[in-house]
Amino acid sequence: MKLIGLIGNPLGHSFSNDYFTRKFEKEHLTDWSHRNFALPSLDHLTELFVRHPDLVGFNVTIPFKQKILPYLDNLADPVPAIGAVNTVAVSRQSGKIILSGYNTDYIGFRESLMNWLDPKIKNALIFGTGGSAQAIGFVLSGIGISYQMVSRSPQPGQLSYTNINQSVATISRLWVNCTPVGMYPSGDQVLELPFNRLTSDHYLFDLVYNPAVTTFMKKGAQMGAKVKNGKEMLIRQAEASWHIWNH
Repeated sequence: MKLIGLIGNPLGHSFSNDYFTRKFEKEHLTDWSHRNFALPSLDHLTELFVRHPDLVGFNVTIPFKQKILPYLDNLADPVPAIGAVNTVAVSRQSGKIILSGYNTDYIGFRESLMNWLDPKIKNALIFGTGGSAQAIGFVLSGIGISYQMVSRSPQPGQLSYTNINQSVATISRLWVNCTPVGMYPSGDQVLELPFNRLTSDHYLFDLVYNPAVTTFMKKGAQMGAKVKNGKEMLIRQAEASWHIWNH
């Protein structure tokens, strides 16, 4: 039996266990299973391998996508450029655990974005600065979209939520929510943004997928903006992760 999993904390919102369990049933993969591992910290990582010697890989979610980097033995491109990992392959060599880090978030986002976004859009706002935001920024740069990151505690070169004036909102026609704000079970929460400055020329992409229609999306749609959640991105990154574990 081969085991894959998901590490993070909390994991109540996650779709991974259900997704892979259904996948294994549908494709008659009786020698694979999936489990969620809600770790208090990455100090418990070694314990995970001791308890589950059949673990061959796992996805990484909040809050470990950047914190896990020092624990990894190998980093596959473009992880060094992104600075975050969401997929880890586990191998064992002479009794030693070897961890290889990958990023499939950027694959999922790029594929989900490209079949939806107006190619004329050249400026974006990214809300949040964590591991997912790093992957989104990498994709946008690669397709010629300039972006600014927006944070509650902005670093040099970043905006604060109060800095989004009329000019910034008008020029930046793609808004991407990379924060967990609005995620189940707090679906009524939303970032404090100038939604009244949105138009039908704007696109709002929310990485949150549960609930399917977030308050961020609702407020955008009310102004005529095109909206999309993170479900397709999640499925595409999950399949890219599966390819790594099952190559």
